[in-house]
Amino acid sequence: MLRRGKDRVAVRDDLDVDRSAVEQARRDPGAFETLYRKYVAQVYSFALYETRDPHAAEDITAQVFLRALAGLPRFHEQTDGPDSSFRVWLFQIARNALSNERRRARRHPASPIELALEFPALDDVSSAATHRLEMERVWTVIDQLPAERRRALVLRFVNELSTREIGDILGRTEGATRVLIHRSLQQVARELGRHRSSAVAARSRAAN
Repeated sequence: MLRRGKDRVAVRDDLDVDRSAVEQARRDPGAFETLYRKYVAQVYSFALYETRDPHAAEDITAQVFLRALAGLPRFHEQTDGPDSSFRVWLFQIARNALSNERRRARRHPASPIELALEFPALDDVSSAATHRLEMERVWTVIDQLPAERRRALVLRFVNELSTREIGDILGRTEGATRVLIHRSLQQVARELGRHRSSAVAARSRAAN
């Protein structure tokens, strides 16, 4: 209970910092750099996991912050309902920018660029290779999920947003977002289980 109370205080403090930074940026656009520095890595990470293309992610990140700066006078945080914080608003802009990019890509298809996955080095070379392969399979499965399920997992486990923030970004209630994340994880687990069962059966046939 004490830990949860501290977490709530930390969240409130963080929101207060953002509110102050937003007000400063409204008075002086040059002060927007504070918000940019705080969130650029998160927005870029989200765009990178969605596009798998570093150059496209950089372009989208730039678009997001340009739109946020231009729209800052119209941004108003909701305090009488689900939080619509600056971070949630920023990721809503990112979601829309990614949707626009997908529509553009469908009109002008291009070859996908594979993104190399990076993991902490392990002492055992064999274990490191196995770990890398497993994570590649996980993200292959996640990539094949319906768009909203994939996006929910990326926002939760890559960007570490709360379920309330993700719900605000996706236009769902906090409870519905928890269900979405839970079902998405179940689907990933089922697909990985099928893959492992197929691999075991293949090895058994080869041995016989």
